[in-house]
Amino acid sequence: MFVLGVTGGIGSGKTAATDQFERLGIEVVDADIMARVVVEPGRPALVEIEKHFGQDVICEDGTLNRAALRKRVFESAEERLWLEKLTHPLIRDEILSRLRNASSPYVILASPLLIESGQYHLVQRVLVIDAPRELQLQRAMARDTNSESQINAILDAQLSREDRLKYADDVICNDQSLEQLIASIESLHPTYLELAKS
Repeated sequence: MFVLGVTGGIGSGKTAATDQFERLGIEVVDADIMARVVVEPGRPALVEIEKHFGQDVICEDGTLNRAALRKRVFESAEERLWLEKLTHPLIRDEILSRLRNASSPYVILASPLLIESGQYHLVQRVLVIDAPRELQLQRAMARDTNSESQINAILDAQLSREDRLKYADDVICNDQSLEQLIASIESLHPTYLELAKS
């Protein structure tokens, strides 16, 4: 199976890009969704997180309080590393299972941490959805309830644009309209279909 990695920083437009690939009939395995799956109630990771961080990161219904946990881990690099050490192997296993079961001509692994987590080793090609930092900040603030300082902390924790671009086989600069993003994807799609055949 030909696996295309799609990545980009927060607010770069990864979701808009992968939505378009899905409209073209391509399955998307989203690492963010897999990250939610591994911490669902009843999963061992949630038990470990509660033990480590305490009850204040658990909602009344027993689910993970993602906002409370995010605040804790972005305030402390040590806590973020602890969480990544616990969850990254579990997320990887979940991703591999979904990639193996994909049935579209090629499959996408969408991950904001494709490079940092080493997930790029699971793909044959990397597409970076790129945008200027100021635009990422504007989009993320409009979309999320996070403050500017929280989003800046997330941006600072992620790989820099320059470093991410070093891993790119293809780049879409997503600083214009949605229509232009869609057109860029539609022009790359036949290339990926060809690569998937070889």
